[in-house]
Amino acid sequence: MPSSTSVQEARKALGQRLREMRKDSGITARELARRAGWHESKCSRLENGKATPSEGDIRVWSRLCGADGETDDLIATARGIEGMYVEWRRLCRSGLRQLQNRSVPLYERTRRFRVYEPGVIPGLFQTADYARALMGAIISFEGYPDDTETAVAARMARQRVVYEGDHRFAVLLEESVLRARIGGPDVMAAQLGHLLVAANLPRVSLGIIPSSVDRAMWPVEGFWIFDEELIKVELATAGVTVTQPREIAIYARTFKALADMAVYGAGARSVITEAINALSRA
Repeated sequence: MPSSTSVQEARKALGQRLREMRKDSGITARELARRAGWHESKCSRLENGKATPSEGDIRVWSRLCGADGETDDLIATARGIEGMYVEWRRLCRSGLRQLQNRSVPLYERTRRFRVYEPGVIPGLFQTADYARALMGAIISFEGYPDDTETAVAARMARQRVVYEGDHRFAVLLEESVLRARIGGPDVMAAQLGHLLVAANLPRVSLGIIPSSVDRAMWPVEGFWIFDEELIKVELATAGVTVTQPREIAIYARTFKALADMAVYGAGARSVITEAINALSRA
């Protein structure tokens, strides 16, 4: 699981790739710096992960090493490093509303959403009461400023992407999501009923991974794939953004493996209905 050292580890990994490219080309760090017009110490800082290279640095490095084919992948890696790990406390220092609004441009430009959640109903498909209970619990636990009502309103407003524009949603939920009681039985029953309605929307594909399935893919942290652009992963302490193409490909493979275990259509509706019935028996 990524930690607060993720950025430094990512810089080191990128620096190692730059070092390997240079060595494969047969030139020394001193010679590369001379050809690039840099101080020799710059090569050392980049190779040892002490600094993140700019896009211009990467283009020069790749060209001098005869590895132009690596340029785009390296640039994508560098772009993601600084913003790859952002602590929730920093994002939510004035409350949860700004966090909801922060993601609106990304949601609006995304055409294909792939969402996997092992713990909660995704925000785009939450009822106001479910969102209120969940956000209230987060605010209380973390000690954030209490802006529950405005945060809920912002989340509800963000849901317009489900109904407007050219967006498609493939959503995978572990069955445990349906059984985790957020806000009490009445709130949960209404939320599950709302999920049944959402599953019938023409641009929504809802899959439920039954708890009884023989797993070919283990449960992982929740993640959202936005087109082929980036991945958002939510941890307990921070949000991680993945933009490196090879890592995006791994998440895409993971999503497919999880999707292959899910039930859809009548099968998904049956699992949701069973969860609703269990609430009435409690």
